Amino acid sequence: MSDAISIDDIRAAARRLEGHALRTPLLESALLNRAAGRRVLVKAECLQRTGSFKFRGGWSALTALPEDARRRGVIAYSSGNHAQGVAHAAELLGVPAVIVMPADAPALKLANTRAHGAEVVTYDRAGGESREAKGEAIASERGLTIVRPYDEPMVIAGQGTTGLEIAAQARDAGVTRADVLVCTGGGGLASGISLALEAEAPGLRVRTAEPSGFDDWKRSLAAGERLGNPSGATSICDAIVTPCPGELTWPILSRRAGPGLSVTDDEALAAVATAFLRLKIVVEPGGAVALAAALSRGDEIEGDAVIVVATGGNVDPPMFSRALARL
Repeated sequence: MSDAISIDDIRAAARRLEGHALRTPLLESALLNRAAGRRVLVKAECLQRTGSFKFRGGWSALTALPEDARRRGVIAYSSGNHAQGVAHAAELLGVPAVIVMPADAPALKLANTRAHGAEVVTYDRAGGESREAKGEAIASERGLTIVRPYDEPMVIAGQGTTGLEIAAQARDAGVTRADVLVCTGGGGLASGISLALEAEAPGLRVRTAEPSGFDDWKRSLAAGERLGNPSGATSICDAIVTPCPGELTWPILSRRAGPGLSVTDDEALAAVATAFLRLKIVVEPGGAVALAAALSRGDEIEGDAVIVVATGGNVDPPMFSRALARL
């Protein structure tokens, strides 16, 4: 399968996002560098609108739709961050939005999605109900356009704008060769970043970072074929617990990504606490696995610098308290 998008799509998405998405900072801490044994540059997408990079993809996808499709409305399915990104983009554009979310999603993510004006329809994730089937049924019934969380070209293009910023910011920081660790579920962000870096900073290489038990990218990249996760696995990293690599994202990353990395839930929690202590940012567990890999898998990373994408900060207070209790 050929790549779903090109660098031109990403640059076009960047133009549509200009003045709407934030250009998030690339943060660095001397104490964090010391703990990791190398420079650690953290792209703080937890500071993006709606608290994650997902706003980029949501805005990109909705602004690329024909006007008649926008008037009818959109539907998305998500555990929370894509939900909020699409809901807020729809809110700003005056587009009706329905979001299918798991009933056991973090309360903060459910509340925020509703607060942005979207209609939230829940499904039984624990019981095996299919969000895709539910979303497609509602889309057919109401004439809505589905905005998928990662297997969607214009979503990938929007996420790829993160890579354009990383390329420019890394150059400013004097880093031209490094691994770029990306928290990865379906692979939309990692794919978009990899395409952007290939064009703008070829010395920077994307590597996927995942929670143990949901390390389908790590295993798939090693095997050279798409592999799924075992049933029954659990993780506190709810934002990135997808079943297998995406159909559109796999061809992109299988050719461009380095070996995958995985961390435990405890290591992700420790990274949440470290991000707060050293960088003064709030990161959810699923958004912290890349930082956790930089701190706990240093022997699997080459070079004097590593770039980490802190992908989201939508963490419930009890989970954040649990992380801070480790300090």
